[in-house]
Formats: sequence, structure tokens, C-alpha cells
Amino acid sequence: MSVNILFIGDIVGKPGRKLVRELLPSLKARYSIDMVVANGENASGGIGISIKGADELLSSGIDVLTSGNHIWKKKEIVTYIEQNPDLIRPANFPPETPGNGSVIKETKSGYRIGVLNLMGRTFMDAVDCPFRKGIEERKQLIQQTPVILVDFHAEATSEKVALGWYLDGKVSAVLGTHTHVQTSDERVLPQGTAYITDAGMTGPIDSVIGVKKELAIERFLTQRPNQFEVAKRELVLEGVLLTIDPESGKALGISRIRERLISEG
Repeated sequence: MSVNILFIGDIVGKPGRKLVRELLPSLKARYSIDMVVANGENASGGIGISIKGADELLSSGIDVLTSGNHIWKKKEIVTYIEQNPDLIRPANFPPETPGNGSVIKETKSGYRIGVLNLMGRTFMDAVDCPFRKGIEERKQLIQQTPVILVDFHAEATSEKVALGWYLDGKVSAVLGTHTHVQTSDERVLPQGTAYITDAGMTGPIDSVIGVKKELAIERFLTQRPNQFEVAKRELVLEGVLLTIDPESGKALGISRIRERLISEG
């Protein structure tokens, strides 16, 4: 017996929400998905997540929403995250931060799945050590379930790879988010932890990590700030499919998912 978990890479804006709404039902049926986890910190306007955006994604079939450095861009989310445990924020934010850094959900077949959110420190905001916090949170989660999924929202590839090795055998999966470019290094590490440096982006790939390419190029050329807008073309849902032994918590497999929305109208 195994559990199948679909992890969806960073959802970007309205196009990303559209992809989830239209593609998720068929993906769940095709791969017999027991639980869906997705990073939603850019789901509203391309930066941050609103109450409406969070509710839409959770009602579309996502069980847990993770986040990252942009979680507080919409002020309204502060109250929401305190009242809705299915939206989590990085556990290594300061202790006084609203919301929770992890959650445990139960599948229809009765298996408990722990989801932990961590944020990197290299080229990112100053937060507590994700390595030490990861072990601390793991000690709490492992008392309730051996199946623990980690969303590591980080910029540096080296930091992501290092955390993967550090947590190998201690959690079921370490999945990188934040950079919006799906990597091809998915593997199960020697002690049974599934790993990928970045699960990718769910949104418009005819863009610069979700932003209209003309606007992104202008900023690089001029070094002047401008108002980014979410692109709208070539919509693709990216992520990974995890197969995990629910008794041991060890990963049995990890494979990349990349589904294009044929009709974008």
C-alpha cells in the first residue's frame, strides 16, 4: 500500500488558479491522488495571496497551501491564516508571526500526512535557521505521522540541495519552490527522502517567471522599478508526483508533472 501526493509548484496569478481549476480533477483521477499540496504565495495578482484566492484554490481540490516570503503582501491574509490551518507559512519565521508553519491532514483512506513549510536564508529575508527549525518541527510531526512533506522556499540551489541531504531519512520529501523554474534533478535520496530543487511554476510560461517578459526585460535594461503584470499565454501546470510508503514514511518514487492547458480562452 502506498499514498500518492501531488505537489503543485508556485501558482502564479489568475492564470495559475485557472490551471488548477481546470486540470486538477483529471490529474487526481489519472494518478489516484490521495492528497494535493501547492505553493500559493503568488496566486493573487502574481504576488501574495488574497482571501478570495486562497478560498478558490482550497475549494478547487487543494488540501494544503504552502507559502513563502510573499505571504504577507495582502494584509487581509493575516486574519485568514490565523483561522485557516490549511494555509501555512514558513515555520522559521519569528515565533510571534501569525499562522502555523506546519499542518497534519488525513487522507480519505485514513493516513495522516504532515506538511512543513520552511524558507531559505541565502539571498532571502533574515529568518531563523531552516535546518535547525526543520529538525525541531520534525520532532513534533513524527509523533503523529511518519509521512512528512517539506516545501523549502529558497533562492539558492546549494541551500536547497544541502537541506535535502540534511533531512534525508528524516522526512518523506524535500521539495524546492520560489525560483519558478522546474529542475530535472528529481530523485529519491539514499535514506528514502524524495528530492527536487524546484518543482516549477503553475502559470504562464511565455513570461519571465510568470511576469510579462517585456516588463521584466525593461527592468533589467533600465534598473528602474516598474509595475509587474502577470502574463497570460502558454499556461502550464508544473509539480511532482510522490509515491510514499505510509508505514515507514519513505519515498518510493518521485516524478515531474508538466501539464499544458490546451484551451486558454
